[in-house]
Amino acid sequence: MARYIGKRILIAIVTMLVILLILFLLLQLMPGSPFNDEKLSAEQVAVLKEKYGLDKPVIVQFFQYVKNMLKGDLGVSYALSPDTPITDLIVNRFPVMLKLGFFGMLVGTLAGMLLGFLTAFFKNKVLNVIYNILTLLGIAVPSYLFAMFFSYYLGYKGKLLPLLYDFRSPVSSSIMAVVAMSLGVMAVIARFSKAEASDVMKSDYVLFAKCQGLSNGTTILKYVLKNSMMPVITVMASLLVSLLTGSLVIEQMFSVPGVGGLLTNAISVNDYSVVIALSFIYSVLYIVVMLILDIMYCVIDPRVRLGGKPE
Repeated sequence: MARYIGKRILIAIVTMLVILLILFLLLQLMPGSPFNDEKLSAEQVAVLKEKYGLDKPVIVQFFQYVKNMLKGDLGVSYALSPDTPITDLIVNRFPVMLKLGFFGMLVGTLAGMLLGFLTAFFKNKVLNVIYNILTLLGIAVPSYLFAMFFSYYLGYKGKLLPLLYDFRSPVSSSIMAVVAMSLGVMAVIARFSKAEASDVMKSDYVLFAKCQGLSNGTTILKYVLKNSMMPVITVMASLLVSLLTGSLVIEQMFSVPGVGGLLTNAISVNDYSVVIALSFIYSVLYIVVMLILDIMYCVIDPRVRLGGKPE
C-alpha cells in the first residue's frame, strides 16, 4: 500500500506543476494587462512590468513562481490591491469558503445516503414518492433558486434567519447557504446510493448470506453498505470540489466573503497573480481530494492497486 500511495503522490505533484505551467501560458494569451490605467504612460507600464518581473520570459517567471511558492509566497496583487500579498487577501476568505463547502457536502451526503439507502432497503410507496420528489427537485432546480426561496421566506418574510452572512453569528447566518448548496448534493448521492444498494442486494454473495440465516440487518451492515460505498465515494469527491469552487452565486446572494468573489474581481481587472494563485489553489484542492479518494479505494478494497496489479 505504501508503494501505491507513493506513486499517487508523485503523480499528484507532477500534475500540479503541469497545471501551474499551463496557467502561466494561458494567462499570457489573455488580452489586456494588469496595468490598463489610461493615466499610465508606456514608460510607466514598462517600469511596473520590470518591478513585478513580468518583462522576463514566461519560463523564467514560472520557475521563479515555483521557487517562491515553495517558501509560502504566492506573490502580490497587481491591480486589486497593489503590492498586497495574496496570502493576506485570501487568509480570511478561504476558511469561509471551506466551511460552507464542507458543511454543504456533509449535510447533502448524510441526507442523500440516508434517503437512498432507506428507499433501497424498504420498499415503501410513500418513501419512494418522497425520494422521487426530492431527487427531482435537487437535480432540476439550481442551488441559487433554493437560495432565493430561503432568503425570501425564511429571511425576509419569516425573519427566522439572517439575510446576510455575519461574522458575529457565523452559524445562523450560514444555514440558508449551506442547505441551498446541499440539496443538489443530496439528490445525486441519494440516486447513487439507491442504485448501488439495489444492485448489491441482488448480488449472489448477499443472497448466499441470507441463505446462511443472517438477518437482513446483519447482511446490510456487513455486506451491502461497504460494497455500495465505492461509487458513492467517487461521486462525493467531484461534488465536494464543485461545491468548493462553484459557490460563487451563493456567496454573492448572502454576501459571504469567500474566494469566488475575489477571483471574479481579479479576472475583471486582469490581476494575473491573483488569478494564477486562486486557480492553482482550486486545482490543488481537486488533486488532493482525488488523492484521498484513491487512498480510500485502497483501504476499502485492497484489490485496488495502480495499474490493477497486486503488490
